[in-house]
Amino acid sequence: MSELFVDPQFWIGLGEIIVVNIILSGDNAVVIALAARSLPERQRQLAVIWGSVAAILMRVVLTIVAVEMLKLPYLKIVGSLLLFWIALQLLLPESDGGDGIDDHDNLIAAIRTILIADLVMSLDNVIAVAAAAKGDVLLLVLGLAISIPLVIFGSTIILRLMDRFPVIIVLGAALLGFVSGEMLVTDPAWPEAEGHWLREVIPIAGAVLVVVAGKWLAKRKATMAPHRVVDLASQDEQPKSGKIG
Repeated sequence: MSELFVDPQFWIGLGEIIVVNIILSGDNAVVIALAARSLPERQRQLAVIWGSVAAILMRVVLTIVAVEMLKLPYLKIVGSLLLFWIALQLLLPESDGGDGIDDHDNLIAAIRTILIADLVMSLDNVIAVAAAAKGDVLLLVLGLAISIPLVIFGSTIILRLMDRFPVIIVLGAALLGFVSGEMLVTDPAWPEAEGHWLREVIPIAGAVLVVVAGKWLAKRKATMAPHRVVDLASQDEQPKSGKIG
């Protein structure tokens, strides 16, 4: 073990994994920030930390098996549709209480969203990480573990920017839509898509569609919210049955 840590190739490989993971984790940091943006400050930090740690650990396992998994047709198509749905959900406004949902439930929901999105988006990313590790599981685990604080830091910075510039939320969702489109056209089930003009158009269409559909759904939800409040208020004002006196 001691000889391993003085081997220059070990440190070169470790550096490659860290750099590759930082470059490829930009979209993961965006989805972590999007999922945690509506939580209270303390809950935000917990969601970012636990979501990042759990996502990185999951990526270690996924990297070990993903090289073979990605050869399966239709897997990336399913992942593409799931990621598109997540991007839409992240554009919808949060409900303002009154739904019986406490902070704990919101925190668990945010972490669950982070894990699902990271799982889907890591299908491509893990190939590059696995290539850098060259089959060395120890190198893989160390490289991804060192990347955890870097992903957390990136997510925290994006969260602060979202508070100041809400347009970043839309841009983040558009990024997820773009990644969804890329996954769709690179599935092994569609080998004819290689080099086709649709390979360039569909990711852009995915980004545009997420924004348009997300804005429409958000507007529809906001329009229906006052009616729901009125219905709840009218129910509260109805006299309760029972004996008088």
